[in-house]
Amino acid sequence: MKEKIIEVSIDLFGKNGFTETSIQDIVEALGVTKGTFYYYFKSKEELLMEIHLRYIEDILSSQREILEKSKTAEARLFDMVYMLMKHIEGQGQSARVFFREMQHLSEAHLEDIFKKRDAFRMNMKKVIADGINSGEFRQDLDVNIVTLAILGAVNWSYHWFDPKGELDEKAVSTIYIDFMLNGLKKA
Repeated sequence: MKEKIIEVSIDLFGKNGFTETSIQDIVEALGVTKGTFYYYFKSKEELLMEIHLRYIEDILSSQREILEKSKTAEARLFDMVYMLMKHIEGQGQSARVFFREMQHLSEAHLEDIFKKRDAFRMNMKKVIADGINSGEFRQDLDVNIVTLAILGAVNWSYHWFDPKGELDEKAVSTIYIDFMLNGLKKA
């Protein structure tokens, strides 16, 4: 039942927003009582935190798998971008809830999420720094700005990316990496 509550809540939060979705809306969608909800979660915020933790822990786990493979920095960076796009494609509502509804978490909960989010960012930053140090990437790049630019572009994709659209997540990832590594200038 806990998984069903989470699944239905992700859908409702994604469609209607966290503040616009009541516990009553959640239990009505499930056909259960509020007692069932409160058996698994103390509050709607606790439920939101669970959704956030699952999302960030899942992408951190996937990132660790990518980092364990000994590949070039470019390949690891592509794999990270592609993995994030796959998560947006496969868990679009979870991504939407993660990025859009974070503001509704308490400071204590945010601290936990921010630590995990920062760990993800630092891992990506290290891949970019490795690419600079190995000569794969330009030496004049600011690692912090490049990392934030990549994450900003990819994370914002949940707003517009349509997995049934003209381009799938692999094609979008390829365009992102090509643009990020090669820019707009004609060679």
